[in-house]
Amino acid sequence: MDGEEILTYEAAGARLEAIIARLDSGEAGLRETLDLCREGRTLVEFCATELEAVGQGLEELRLDELVARLESGSAAA
Repeated sequence: MDGEEILTYEAAGARLEAIIARLDSGEAGLRETLDLCREGRTLVEFCATELEAVGQGLEELRLDELVARLESGSAAA
């Protein structure tokens, strides 16, 4: 990946697929296999962090929605 390119979840997933395909091909040498495994681990960790952040954001939205419902319910009472 280019140093100036911003990594996205989708780009990381696509790169992981390419890494898996290369490893599955059996054509990668020992050093390349090690490098691909290291890169893959970094990408998996990035994706996990992104998913966690999105999950937290969704949870916050649900809490905001719940608070809004409670507030509107108590205002109507």
